[in-house]
Amino acid sequence: MPSVPPGSLTVSGTSALGATVGIVKSIVYTGTGSADVLELVERNIPEPGPGEVRVRVLVSGVNPTDWKSRAGSTGPKELPFPEVTPNQDGAGVVDAVGEGVTEPRVGDRVWLYLSQHQRPTGTAQEYTVVPAARAVPLPDAADFALGASLGVPAMTAHRALTVHEDGPRRLSPGALHGLVVLVTGGAGAVGHAAIQLARWAGATVITTISSDDKAALATAAGAHHTVNYREDDAAARIRELAPDGVDIVVDVAFIQNVELVASVLKPRGTISIYANTGGSEVTVPFRLYMGLNARLQFILLYTVGEEALAAAAEDVTAAVRDGALPVGEEHGLPLVRFPLERTADAHRAVEQDTVGKVLVEVASEG
Repeated sequence: MPSVPPGSLTVSGTSALGATVGIVKSIVYTGTGSADVLELVERNIPEPGPGEVRVRVLVSGVNPTDWKSRAGSTGPKELPFPEVTPNQDGAGVVDAVGEGVTEPRVGDRVWLYLSQHQRPTGTAQEYTVVPAARAVPLPDAADFALGASLGVPAMTAHRALTVHEDGPRRLSPGALHGLVVLVTGGAGAVGHAAIQLARWAGATVITTISSDDKAALATAAGAHHTVNYREDDAAARIRELAPDGVDIVVDVAFIQNVELVASVLKPRGTISIYANTGGSEVTVPFRLYMGLNARLQFILLYTVGEEALAAAAEDVTAAVRDGALPVGEEHGLPLVRFPLERTADAHRAVEQDTVGKVLVEVASEG
């Protein structure tokens, strides 16, 4: 098969649906393992089926779920497909649509989520095919780097903020007015999105961090208060800031934080748990949590259901339109960029807990 220069598309014809036919660059793996299993190959451009759209990917986002799936540490060790292209999130332009698709349309700018869920093809390639619902209109003022930074982090954060027993199921300006939200790990991608969405929705936001540098990032994201859990008595400090307790905890490390969050949670409060950082088992102080009527809500986007996904996509897009979810170091989320051919390095960066959002620049906008 002929070689393809970086960022190019070899055109050889037009399909019956008007789609470009050619050879494209794609990152694939055929077995689980380290980032070394990722390789750059050439493949035929995919065609969208009924209910699907094809997207020219400009930026691909990398999340922990991507490298964990590739490594076989979550999900099956044996791949369900002969070949897999990684990465769930991305952004680009709709290039072709399948039968029955009226939205989005060819030429629309979109952000993508769960592109590779139960499918072999993610966003680490020049063109990808996804169900139309997974391609969400990207507001004109947002660039593709922002679009590729949404997906898993922003939608996880949305879910975490909308499962409180006495809180809203949708987010909008003022929806969380009067509530106190504690975000543990406010310098991470999900923590960053949770701070921004909670602030946009009117909550008072407290976050725990481990250094002055991370405190600066969380503050830039919009946190009202930061608490250094390594230097402060975190529980006492949070209680000073929220004497009545916190309503919602968006928690990245429940195993380590099980005592802390119980000591600061308001009665009928909710702990939204979206990661198992630091282990796989935890001992819960049963009577303390029962006395609080606490809700422990585990969150995994893959199984939240289509209704919750659709609500999150709509609300996240509204927040982007309002300018509430900016990215970049000045907004609390540094962007770490790699070209497509260095996708393996991008996976290693996420695996090594690089601070910020890791992006793969697939193609130029022109």
